[in-house]
Amino acid sequence: MFHLYFRIACALALSAVLGGCVTAPAETSAQQLEVHAILDHREVTGVGCVLSNAAGRWFVVAPGRVTVERSRSPLTIDCARDGAGSALEVTQARNTSLFDTGRLIGSIIVRVGGTHADPYDGSGVAYESTLTVLMHPAATRSGAPDAPSDTGNVVF
Repeated sequence: MFHLYFRIACALALSAVLGGCVTAPAETSAQQLEVHAILDHREVTGVGCVLSNAAGRWFVVAPGRVTVERSRSPLTIDCARDGAGSALEVTQARNTSLFDTGRLIGSIIVRVGGTHADPYDGSGVAYESTLTVLMHPAATRSGAPDAPSDTGNVVF
């Protein structure tokens, strides 16, 4: 009796895959990120940051939150504050579908079907949810680093 149910289940699964009625679950391409800026082991406030990838550009004042479109391309974080300093960092998107059991079956079915994902879409990838950029002090006219005007919070 068990073998009969197993055969029926296999036949239904195979017909669903070959018939094309099984699709991967829909996922949103937007992701909320939290951005922090650090200078001399202290968090700096009021830092303007531009985040960009192949899907677009977004602005946030750190510390703050911003919603970006996911992409398989790297995310560039460019931050600056007058008198304090600047930072330019790049973070890679990481694959989220490998160990996400909710998407595992859909990913397998899509891969078996032979479709290939667009390298610039955001399906199955995400950036770190908290981004911390390390700022470099601004140089004064004499060439010496300028002290930040806001001491901020100590970060260890």
